[in-house]
Amino acid sequence: MKLILSTAVLFFVGGHLVEAQKTKRDTIPQDTKIDEIVVVAYGSQKRETMVGSNTEVKAKQFADRPITSIGQALDGASAGVKVSTGTGQPGSSPSIQIRGIGSYGITTNPLYVVDGTIYTGSLAAINPNDIASFNILKDAASTSLYGSAAANGVVLITTKSGRKGKDAFNFSMSTGAVGRSIPEYDRVNVYQYYPLIWESIRNGRMTSIPGTTITDANAYATAQLISGVLKTNVFNVPDNQLVVNGVLNPDAKLKYTDLDWQKPLMNTGFRQNYELNYSGGSNTTTYFSSVGYTNETGYLIKSDFERFTARLKVDSQVKSWLKLGTSISGVSSNGNNSVEGVDNNSAYINPYRWTRTMGPIYSPYAHDPNTFATLYDSAGNIVYDPGSARGADAAAGRNVIQETLLNKDLSKNYYIISRAYAEIKVDPYLTLSTNVGYDIRNNRRSTYGNKIIGDAAPGGSAEKYSFTEQTFTWNQLLNYKRKFNDHNFEFLLGHESYKFMYEYLYGYKKGQIVDDNDELINFVTPATLTSRTDNYRKEGVFSRLNYDYKSKYLLSGSIRWDGSSRFAKDVRWDSFWSVGAGWRLKGEEFLSNSNLVSELKLRGSYGEVGNDRTDSYYMYKSTYTLGYNNAQEPGILFGFLADPTITWEANKQTDVGIDFGFLNNRITGSVEYYNRVTEDLIFPVPLPVSAGVPDNTISRNVGTMYNRGFEFSINADVIKTQNFTWNINANASTLKNQVTELTDGITEIINGTKKVSVGHSIYDYWLRQWYGVDPADGSPLFLVADAFANTTAADIRTVNGQKVTTNFNKAKYDYSGTAIPDLFGSFGTAITYKQWSLSAMFTYQLGGKTYDSNYAALMSAYSQGGALSTDILDRWTTPGQITDVPALNSSTYTSSNAGNSSRWLVSSDFITLRQATLSYSFAPETLSQLGVSGLRILVSGENLWSKTARKGLEPAQAANGTASNRYTPARVVTIGFNVSF
Repeated sequence: MKLILSTAVLFFVGGHLVEAQKTKRDTIPQDTKIDEIVVVAYGSQKRETMVGSNTEVKAKQFADRPITSIGQALDGASAGVKVSTGTGQPGSSPSIQIRGIGSYGITTNPLYVVDGTIYTGSLAAINPNDIASFNILKDAASTSLYGSAAANGVVLITTKSGRKGKDAFNFSMSTGAVGRSIPEYDRVNVYQYYPLIWESIRNGRMTSIPGTTITDANAYATAQLISGVLKTNVFNVPDNQLVVNGVLNPDAKLKYTDLDWQKPLMNTGFRQNYELNYSGGSNTTTYFSSVGYTNETGYLIKSDFERFTARLKVDSQVKSWLKLGTSISGVSSNGNNSVEGVDNNSAYINPYRWTRTMGPIYSPYAHDPNTFATLYDSAGNIVYDPGSARGADAAAGRNVIQETLLNKDLSKNYYIISRAYAEIKVDPYLTLSTNVGYDIRNNRRSTYGNKIIGDAAPGGSAEKYSFTEQTFTWNQLLNYKRKFNDHNFEFLLGHESYKFMYEYLYGYKKGQIVDDNDELINFVTPATLTSRTDNYRKEGVFSRLNYDYKSKYLLSGSIRWDGSSRFAKDVRWDSFWSVGAGWRLKGEEFLSNSNLVSELKLRGSYGEVGNDRTDSYYMYKSTYTLGYNNAQEPGILFGFLADPTITWEANKQTDVGIDFGFLNNRITGSVEYYNRVTEDLIFPVPLPVSAGVPDNTISRNVGTMYNRGFEFSINADVIKTQNFTWNINANASTLKNQVTELTDGITEIINGTKKVSVGHSIYDYWLRQWYGVDPADGSPLFLVADAFANTTAADIRTVNGQKVTTNFNKAKYDYSGTAIPDLFGSFGTAITYKQWSLSAMFTYQLGGKTYDSNYAALMSAYSQGGALSTDILDRWTTPGQITDVPALNSSTYTSSNAGNSSRWLVSSDFITLRQATLSYSFAPETLSQLGVSGLRILVSGENLWSKTARKGLEPAQAANGTASNRYTPARVVTIGFNVSF
């Protein structure tokens, strides 16, 4: 038996389709032309005749990485692909955008296709080690056959198959550590904290009561510091002697030192992964089987992911004219879920928020008031502080550590992913085939809210969620290939049916009866019991015609008619199409014998694809919500107002590119320009409150916008000798997004920190215009709104000739930059020396801004128990002082702290060492005596290092530039080996 370490690559050799491994040069006849075959929509095609934008990533490029989801391998894989990193929750997947922002109100995620049929399940259900390659389709020429689902690009995932010849057996394992990759913001310590709050109280007293002497204000601040504001004194001096005249009592000693809220919750996690596969085949039948086990615990306690996978794939040439194949994967995963930080950004149960913003003067534990010793209960368990003696900004009455330990949130997922196909060779030119895909996912989630402290106290609560997703895809394809001398034709005609069903059940009860039982029967009061079923259908007919002359002049055209059940019958059907052309200059006589130019091709395409992936499966129907009953009397509530004419978002795409290769393809790359115009954008159109419509909006097709930019990629073998190779690669992308039309009387839509209007990007910031700090008195200053510019109120002044205001309510709103970067991409290198191999990849972003609300929460001018950034030490204190941090002042802090302000924008520039791998392969002659055909040991890491504009900042968190208190990405470092027999 022999291990196949390299990924299968398809070639045409002498007109016959074969599978090839990495082969020594002298085994290939010099007069035999080898054409690389690339996976495309509903088939495959010679790379040299392609006119679309299709990036292929093979398994060897991510096989050694400690990743749980194939989505992680997309980061940095191709120009034009923007990845918002996943959370640190084990098993999470990132968010992907291909060539910009495809929509405003509906999904911008690409379509995933696994082995020829649509896949809508979790990417974490697919074992990355079962994947042979994935292809990223970016333009209409590549995606239009997927019609109404292709507006945001398509990712084709091809799983591994067996190969003819000897059996291959491979086992691999890895284990390692999981830690935090994004450091915490720098915050002041306990010694610095009390004087800062004292200063805010003192300054506020002098502002609120004019004429107050400095002596009286100092005395007032000293008296109020503990009893009136912070509630807790962790030093061994009386409250009224802790801070005097702004100085911490030099005799003060800490009563206890356990003031760190992060250490009890965040530590080093553990990852282990085991893979076993067996494959082989005869002249007529090939097979591939695998089993895998992954177990990862996050660096946050009670967050983990465990996955078991098993897969079998068989392909058989039953007759000379009939080929059959099937594959089935079974997946079981489970884990403890951490709190979703984005959805619970300010919630008291959010551990990322409260370990970050808790003031450094509070301990999570209870202490004896006399000895100050940590308290334990009768069972020897530590007693947690209930928060009764904390300030208003310190989660009084709550304890996020205790709640995290007591609460539960567990998920279990079961998947079956199945595929089957049949190919009938009618004659040498005509092939009929059919593909069937059936996937089912069952999710069970249980949560428990403890009865001691928190939202469910004092009774306790339990929730049970269950949903089942089923997808069924069936397509039938007719493929006709014919060659007439130097003219090559390929015609495809197909039909596809897609069916999706979602069944949901939810129950919630309160009032726990006995301890240590989270089942619903152990709770008294039913609070909610509900269920629903959703159905979605789509039908499509499609066709494609490819033509080339001597592989020099290339033409391609495709069309698809789709019908979607999301829309009304009158607007349900639409056509999506593309045309493309290419000129392969390398095939011309003036370049055919060139030793310098090994490939040169110009290509272009134009087409239209669609997007129907809205939040609702019934966009054209006004719906009502059941369950609003009054005792025994039934109640129904108006739930959703529909526009019956709503229809697809249409995405019109232009792509122009050049592919090149030099020096026998030791240098390869491409340059592309794209222009995506999205028409009939679905926006939530505002309605007057008097209309009585839920959310005061109705979804309509009212807008047009474009995404356009350039993409660059290059790959070069700098050194290539028998014992030493050095490869470098890089890609870079630009993006410009702009709304060009809003109809239906809409001129602007303001949502949080953004305003959508014609002439601007949907990710342009609309914020209060921060001017700075008045050197005279430390007041926060904003540019004054035009409506107040000519008034003479006390909160409006002129500074350096500029009209400004100290009142954030009178501040001017204006556009303040964008979240979209000027340039983003990746670069990497791979070096081999004899048996040693080293590879690394960096991702980067230049330009764009992040609205850092996490930092804003640490910059309060009057913190009442909340943590403070060390930048607060640069606050204004003296007339004439130049600084960008206002004075601490308990009377004016609302303006200093004002949200939706350009003050909180920061550069999104970053560079990250995304992954690196070092490996050593033992020489075959060393292993042959042991009966081992291959042995390789390796060390690999993810998210190893990053540089950002501010410590603690995570600029890759979201495409729209916002920050939240979320589970930051994990750094994973593993050591492992691969062995084959």
